Amino acid sequence: MTEIAFYHLERSNLEGALAKLLEKALQGGYKAVVKAGSTERVEALNAALWTYEQGAFLPHGSARDGNGPDQPVWLTTDDDNPAGANVLFLTDGAESDMLEDYGRCLELFDGRDEAALGAARAHWKTYKEAGHDLTYWRQDERGAWRKQDP
Repeated sequence: MTEIAFYHLERSNLEGALAKLLEKALQGGYKAVVKAGSTERVEALNAALWTYEQGAFLPHGSARDGNGPDQPVWLTTDDDNPAGANVLFLTDGAESDMLEDYGRCLELFDGRDEAALGAARAHWKTYKEAGHDLTYWRQDERGAWRKQDP
């Protein structure tokens, strides 16, 4: 079963948190797919990942950029995985029918948005019933991730 980690954003925005988590994934030798809720969001994330931090470099691309098999981070609205990534990031309440293709899935959601909280709770229940190993991470007052009991 895929290990699924929920990341409850409270101190930072999606773009900043996603960039840091993607950096960790790449440093660990992983490739990643980021599934967003819309094409517009994919393009906004694409732009943000180029500029999130002065001097940082996070190689990534989307269908608009092409070269999918060469992209260590692939941004999409679909369940495509052209580079054979082993980590899936779900944003904007996105869902995937391909969870079993990944060793790990990170679901990021805005804790200040009631709709996002509701979707995350529903996803948690669905994943739990399917037998996935679930963890829950929440930002502390400084924005650091702390593992919590759900």
